[in-house]
Amino acid sequence: MADTPAAATPPLLRRVNAGKCLGVLANAGVMTGTGLIQATGLTRATVHAVCNDLIAMGWVVELDPGRYETAVGRPSRRFEFNSRAGYVLGIDIGAAKTTVLIADLRGETVAKAGRSVSEVKTPGERTEIVHATVVEALDTAGLSDAQMLAAGVGVAAPVDRAGNILVDDEFWRRFDADLAKRLTDLHGWPVLLENDANLAALGEHWRGEGRDVDDLAVLLAGERFGSGLMDSGRLLHGSRGGAGEMLYLKLVEGVGDTHGIARIARDHGAAALADPAVDTALRTLAGDGPVTAEQVFAAAGAGDEVASGILRHVAARTARVVATLGILCNPELVVLGGAVAEAAEALLPDIEHHLAGFTSTPPRVAVSSLGDAIVAVGALRHALDYVELHALDLNLSSG
Repeated sequence: MADTPAAATPPLLRRVNAGKCLGVLANAGVMTGTGLIQATGLTRATVHAVCNDLIAMGWVVELDPGRYETAVGRPSRRFEFNSRAGYVLGIDIGAAKTTVLIADLRGETVAKAGRSVSEVKTPGERTEIVHATVVEALDTAGLSDAQMLAAGVGVAAPVDRAGNILVDDEFWRRFDADLAKRLTDLHGWPVLLENDANLAALGEHWRGEGRDVDDLAVLLAGERFGSGLMDSGRLLHGSRGGAGEMLYLKLVEGVGDTHGIARIARDHGAAALADPAVDTALRTLAGDGPVTAEQVFAAAGAGDEVASGILRHVAARTARVVATLGILCNPELVVLGGAVAEAAEALLPDIEHHLAGFTSTPPRVAVSSLGDAIVAVGALRHALDYVELHALDLNLSSG
């Protein structure tokens, strides 16, 4: 005999109703009891009882009725989501830099900190840098670990649905396999580990060029290519977290590796300078130091033909990468993100020109407006999603 479904008990109903009201208030401004009744379909008595519960828990505040004048009778009760009931962290652990953002529960950033990790030699040292950057951000915001409800953390390696880093590749092994546990032990808050490109896709879908675009690919294109994919608004992971991984580019003619826009521009700039017969403004810009991708873009913008030729090559190669995403995943939009995003605007005309010859269904291509914070912004969104899902189980602290 099949089990009889358990009856919905009053505590369960109250919890469901509390979730409804909290969800509405979290996405709205000040609301009256009447507005909540209309938005949730609950009775007045239920709305008021649930709001009293949420006020006691710290999630909701009731505004002073004296602020609102009414022609007749008592003013309506007015409720507002307490966006400072707690805070979340968004952490981007990049290959060269760690960035930490702290935001309130409406996603408004209250602190930012960043540190270079270019000299880090071991995964443990990288974790110590992350810890120090978190402490700096907390100090800047004047907040404590007790006020943090969750941290989204992005790493440049595949992460499965259970939060485990895939370490099959030499580059991926640079990240601490026990990172989430170590950070939780140090700070006490839950750590939600995710691939950096996946978080970039979440960030773009939330606050970037991909708003209102549910079939989306975000291509992190700095030192290494990596992509985050959304299908019908759902983030794709794959069986071991490898959806969107770009190692297949080693098999693509005209690409051959996962090197990103900055790496290719820099390498070709260095190759040009190695030939004393090449006349280019890059010699003056680079001086006695190594040439940088920024210098290549700057020289091309000033009309230097050698630098312009390098960027034409970079654009053609990037178009092949975008085309593979267009053919395999058929996104409506591909967003170029990461530290090179602003400079990559100059590549768009050539990329779009080449795309038309590679696929009959070319996606639109844009550059991210989130700059080098793209992964950290997505990490904030990841943490906020966790808080919204588990809000009624979380203990709020005034710190």
